Amino acid sequence: MDFNILIVDDEVEMCLSLAELFESRGYRAQYATGTVDAGAVLERESFDLILLDIRMPDGNGVDFLNTLKTRDSPTSVIMISAFASVDNVVKAMKYGAVNFYSKPIDMPALLEEISLISAGKNSASDSGEGLSAILTRTPGMEEIFTLIEKAAPTDVPVIITGESGTGKELAANSIHACSSRKGSPFIKLNCAAIPETLMESELFGHERGAFTDARERRKGKFEQASGGTIFFDEIGELNSGTQAKLLRVLQEKEFERLGGSEIISTNVRVLAATNKNLREVVKQGSFREDLYYRLSVITLELPPLRERLDDVPVLTDYFLKFFNKRYNKNIDGVDEKTRRLFSSHDWPGNIRELKNCLERAVIFCEGKSIGLSDLPKQYTEAVLERTITGTVLVEATDNLTRELIQDALDRSGGQRQLAAEILNIHRKTLYNKMKKLGMN
Repeated sequence: MDFNILIVDDEVEMCLSLAELFESRGYRAQYATGTVDAGAVLERESFDLILLDIRMPDGNGVDFLNTLKTRDSPTSVIMISAFASVDNVVKAMKYGAVNFYSKPIDMPALLEEISLISAGKNSASDSGEGLSAILTRTPGMEEIFTLIEKAAPTDVPVIITGESGTGKELAANSIHACSSRKGSPFIKLNCAAIPETLMESELFGHERGAFTDARERRKGKFEQASGGTIFFDEIGELNSGTQAKLLRVLQEKEFERLGGSEIISTNVRVLAATNKNLREVVKQGSFREDLYYRLSVITLELPPLRERLDDVPVLTDYFLKFFNKRYNKNIDGVDEKTRRLFSSHDWPGNIRELKNCLERAVIFCEGKSIGLSDLPKQYTEAVLERTITGTVLVEATDNLTRELIQDALDRSGGQRQLAAEILNIHRKTLYNKMKKLGMN
């Protein structure tokens, strides 16, 4: 397996033990006993993953992580420590750590996460997306980190709101990693992915014989998360019956398995996320008002990418490095026309959309930089359509439209019919636009 791991920890025995374990799983592993040693190793060789301790005699792992990220390193980093503070964990997440593990390390969870990362993913959903969601130059994002820092040490429920692709699950991971429960399970449940008929069993478990296929007792998410955190993703999708049962558990801190009579006490922290406006859903009668107020002690609102446009260049550069490595490419960057187009786009799919756009561009790009012709058609189409139909947009200037048309003409060898097809507009529309822009 072509996956390199660097272990950075001043405890030699731990390094040797981890290296042996990783190699037995098919990974290649090296270790360094401090930040200076690690820096020297990284000058000689690149790694897919760094397992980085926080406290070492010759330096702080969080500071070393920040150094890595200022170099635009695409390497995934997992932090480990027996002496973690909330401040350190928040900084680590801010600087781009995929996750944080307290010592003694939960090895099954770590191995599972490494397996996901080695497959091109991150425990939050994708390592590219998860890492990039916290790369920012937007001052307003500092408020998000401050809220996480203040909410994490408490046990109160938190609702994380935001459009799809804004990093809600990453924020939930960060809250758990900064909490006193960080050494206990972090259990996730996608409410939109579980059929209504199975939701009660998924949450509370079931006894053998509780229903036709219940051949043995099974623990639900609340038991699995005992002492830790349970994260309800897309909680707005829960039906009214499940909402009532969840409210009862939050109020009484106990439940019964499906088909059972034993009262089981629960000690979990509840985090929830939604891309809906839950207040409006409550007004519509689709979500219980009492459950909403029980869950929304603290609300964390993640801004869409269109409100973080200053972050688009840094995210673009990160994704290029990430996909260069994945697809063995050596693309230097995106050209000026493409950067301007990216700055004018409103990114309805947020970071996930930007990631997918650039992945496709890297795959199809045959030069040293990504140009407009490497992008999916909808990006050039959108700008042309908005300007052609007369909508006045600050972002979509005549200069940019002229450049889009010229790019299509260059690609078509000057054939206007073909250029119109490339732009997915009618030939007459192209002629009219060229005339308006003085391109005849």
